[in-house]
Amino acid sequence: MTSQPAAATEQPAPPPPAVDPLAATPLAIGGPPAKPAVNPTLRTVGISLLLLSVFLLGFAAYLFGFSPTIESRNQKTMYQSLRYNLGLATAPTGPVAAGTPVAILQFPSQGIRNMVVVEGTSPENLMSGPGLVRSTPMPGQAGVSEIYGRLATFGAPFSHLNQLKVGDEIIAITAQGKSIYKVAAFGDSSHLIVDPAPNRLLLLTAGSPYVPTYYKYLDADLTSTVLPEPGGLPAIFTDETALSGDYNALFLALLWALVLVGVSALATFGAARWARWPTYLAASPVVLVVIWNLYHALAAVLPNVY
Repeated sequence: MTSQPAAATEQPAPPPPAVDPLAATPLAIGGPPAKPAVNPTLRTVGISLLLLSVFLLGFAAYLFGFSPTIESRNQKTMYQSLRYNLGLATAPTGPVAAGTPVAILQFPSQGIRNMVVVEGTSPENLMSGPGLVRSTPMPGQAGVSEIYGRLATFGAPFSHLNQLKVGDEIIAITAQGKSIYKVAAFGDSSHLIVDPAPNRLLLLTAGSPYVPTYYKYLDADLTSTVLPEPGGLPAIFTDETALSGDYNALFLALLWALVLVGVSALATFGAARWARWPTYLAASPVVLVVIWNLYHALAAVLPNVY
C-alpha cells in the first residue's frame, strides 16, 4: 500500500505590532531641521529703525530732561557775574557782545526773581535764558524793548506768560537802575497789538509747546522814569528773529554725525579684533560726548523761542 504524504498545515500570520499614535516620529538622519534664514535686508532695516528710535528718544530726553539743567547752570553763573558788575557799576547800558548778561527780570505776581536776560536772540543765546533783541533798547530806556524767551525747552523761562494778567507788574533791573512796567495787553502773530505808548516792553515766546508755528507776546507799558538810550543799536541777523533756527548749525550737526559714525566703526573693529566688552566700555565716554554735542547742534536748528 502506497502511503500519502501529510498535508502541510498553514500557520496564521502574526498580527502587526501595535502603533502608539502619540509616539514621536523618529527624527530624520542629520539632526533637527535648519531654521529659516533671516532676510538680510529686513534685518538691516529693523536694526536701523531701532537705532533711529533710540536716537530720537535720546534727543527728546536732551531737550526736555537735560536742557533745563544747562539753562539753570548758565543762569546761576550769569547772575553772579551780572550782580558783581552791577555792584561795580560796570554792567553794560548799550549794545554789547551777544551772550553777555545785560538785565534781570522779576515777576512779583508769579514769585519769579533774578531771571537773567542776555544780549541777543539767536537759538544759542536763548539756551542760557531770555534774550534782548539787539536792535531794540535795553529795558527802561526810551523806546520799545523786545525780549524773547523759550516756551518748552532749556528751562522754559517764558512758559508762565499766559498766567500774567493785565495790570501785573514786571520789574527790570539794569546798570541804570530799576524800571517798572505794567502789563497792558496780550497778542500773537495773527493778532498784533496797537499800543500808542512810546515806551514799552514786549515779551515774546512760541505760541505752542507742541508745534511752534506761531508766536505770542505780552505788551507792557513803562510806568517808571524813562532812562536815556545811548544809541548805536545794530541790525540783527535772520536767526535772531522770532521762530528762527540757526541753519548753519546743520553743518555742525553733520560733522558730529560723521564723528559718531567714525567712533562707532572704530569701536566695532576693536571689539571684533580684541575683547568685545572692554572695547565698548572704553569707547562709551567718547560716544556720549559726541552724541551730546550732536544733540546740542540739532537743538540750535529748532525755533529759537521753542
